[in-house]
Amino acid sequence: MVQPAITGSGVFTPPQVISNEELVAAYNAHAEAFNAAHADAIAAGEVEAKAPSSPEFILNASGIERRHVMDKAGVLDPDVMHPILRERSDDEPGIMTEIALEACGTALAKAGREAGEIDLVICAASNHERPYPAIAIEIQETLGAGGFAFDMNVACSSATFGIQAAADMIRAGSARRALVVSPEICSGHLEWRDRDCHFIFGDVCTALVIEAAEEARATHFRILSTRCATKFSNNIRNNNGFLRRTRPGHMEDRRDMLFVQEGRRVFKEVLPLVSGHIAEHLDAVGVASGDLRRLWLHQANKTMNDFIGRKVMGRVPDPTEQPNILQDYANTSSAGSIIAFSQYSDDLNPGDKGLICSFGAGYSVGSVLVERA
Repeated sequence: MVQPAITGSGVFTPPQVISNEELVAAYNAHAEAFNAAHADAIAAGEVEAKAPSSPEFILNASGIERRHVMDKAGVLDPDVMHPILRERSDDEPGIMTEIALEACGTALAKAGREAGEIDLVICAASNHERPYPAIAIEIQETLGAGGFAFDMNVACSSATFGIQAAADMIRAGSARRALVVSPEICSGHLEWRDRDCHFIFGDVCTALVIEAAEEARATHFRILSTRCATKFSNNIRNNNGFLRRTRPGHMEDRRDMLFVQEGRRVFKEVLPLVSGHIAEHLDAVGVASGDLRRLWLHQANKTMNDFIGRKVMGRVPDPTEQPNILQDYANTSSAGSIIAFSQYSDDLNPGDKGLICSFGAGYSVGSVLVERA
């Protein structure tokens, strides 16, 4: 049977950065203006006043210190508080394709491949800028890749689900060489005016080249095993979609059309789900936790990752065993674990094993066991 492998990885990082201090200044200016405008209703108990945020609150709640975004000015304008992105004609590449090109180019270069050698493109991301034509097909066309392409959305688990899909197709012979691309413009679906979540997300794009290990031209990681699982929950949700116009008041600013979560419930329910999933995956393939040289976990919350790391390893992992990029990138949805893998994998030796794991809305969780060749 064909042995699939990750032979190249790439990351596009937007140049604009927002620190916690900058974000808090913008949010607090918005909160003060909101409270002043609704002072009478707040006094009457009809409207809840907005509490101020602080850099200390953000760091303690998440471990995040800064985030990269596609547009900083709009997010930090108290009268706007969302990115302002250039409108494009239907005849030019969309912004997701634009940011995918650099990540794909880096991944292809590391794999020693040309775009024309790719015959499968999966755009695996938590949000897509349009329903169709597929973003993946646009990426395929713009890159000059062949074969076929499709979009995939399993929220924060999209990249690991995409890896499993690509690996399975390579094993089956329906594809020879794949790109799994995750252009995550999370700043566009975050409610920057909500104190409970205004600090969570950042923007990025990652890409992985996956092909048969025997055809690899560069240092690579054999994909030993993959496992995906889902369990329905409403605790992380986004209700935006084409049926929006069928509902009364559809032109109004609907809070539920952006990222919404019940954070405490997510924390309580996802942690045992993910740690149990990883333990079962390792047990099924006969790999002990002590055999893992590295954990590349989903980068949503440092406390969550610390908990999962302890559960999986049976001890507190060394920082080199469980690298975090959360402090610099914030939560980048499906791309987070792939950023960690891309930045912290070159030092592994042949035979070293590691696990890529992402988890999120659905609930969904995907894990990929790899070994340095």
